[in-house]
Amino acid sequence: MGFMALKTPLCVFFPLVIQILGIESNIGVNYGMQADNLPPPNEVAKFLLDSTIINHIRLFDANPDTLQAFAHTGIAITVTIPNDLIPQFTNFTFAQEWIKTNISSHVHSTNIKRILVGNEVLATTNKLLITNLVPTMQTLYSALVEESLEHKVQISTPHSLGILSSSNPPSTGRFRPGYDDHILRPLLSFLRDIGSPFLVNPYPFFNIGSNDTNLNYALFRSNSGVFDEYTGMNYTNMFDAQLDAIFCAMKKIGYDDVDIVVAETGWPSQGDPDYIGIDPHSAATYNANVVRHVTSGVGTPLMPNRTFETYLFALFNEDLKFGPSYERHFGLFGPELIPVYDIGLLRPNMAFSGPPNSFICCFMIIVIMGWLFG
Repeated sequence: MGFMALKTPLCVFFPLVIQILGIESNIGVNYGMQADNLPPPNEVAKFLLDSTIINHIRLFDANPDTLQAFAHTGIAITVTIPNDLIPQFTNFTFAQEWIKTNISSHVHSTNIKRILVGNEVLATTNKLLITNLVPTMQTLYSALVEESLEHKVQISTPHSLGILSSSNPPSTGRFRPGYDDHILRPLLSFLRDIGSPFLVNPYPFFNIGSNDTNLNYALFRSNSGVFDEYTGMNYTNMFDAQLDAIFCAMKKIGYDDVDIVVAETGWPSQGDPDYIGIDPHSAATYNANVVRHVTSGVGTPLMPNRTFETYLFALFNEDLKFGPSYERHFGLFGPELIPVYDIGLLRPNMAFSGPPNSFICCFMIIVIMGWLFG
């Protein structure tokens, strides 16, 4: 029987193979809660654990009830300190008490992986927040050291691509004047010293304009690509171009050895009619292609043979968010925990009591492949 005669789409079995082999995914999801119709965190945690292959979650706060809901799930949690609290954390006593209350008291049962200081702080143009960003990160790290958690919990902060003054073609990527020397150089130096990644929020959706050619480029569809005459590289998707522009900016100031993590990326499934490419099919296309691409090991033209820890935005549609209507429709799931569209994040209804041995792994794969192609 040929490949085209599959009884069931292969994507249905891909999550099962991941579960059988115990392969840890680099894919996470942002769990925002600006909505009045969401299920409680304990239901969300159970759903993610039992029904999906999602094993990384980013929270936009450090709510203790949410952290408790994810206890004993093994799901890796990233918590966030809101922007408006940043200045308070330059006080070591305050930072130490926050770490004890929000991290130390949960970390033995909840898999807290990372603390993010604010979100897109440089984009706020708030001088108080910007000048306190690195000192806050340093103080929090010192508080983690006091609790002997510096090797378990990372510190970082995510950035919009607005930190770049130039990005097209990617090789011209550089940080905005004033940010590179005064903020980003000490920030990257600190991240290098503590072994934490540089986090960015690339959104090709915001750069497509009204051009169908740009839409194909943004969605990883067939297109002629964008040629970078300085490197001789041809880019066939905007996501790679955005990451390489960040990489070039980091390289120009000597920090291209710091890992890059995609803290947010996504595509809305609904919005105002004056935007092109806002529909469930386009959203599914983008997110599925991002997942495939960042986990493939192909990397980008300037960062080949790499995978990227990547967090899709977002877990839910959030009906209380401000701004254009598309801002409320980035969710992968509705409040009833039904997918808005399917990109292969759901697992089959099959439970295993523990990691199987290698013989069972091979046997199950043979059975599955025989059923598919036999």
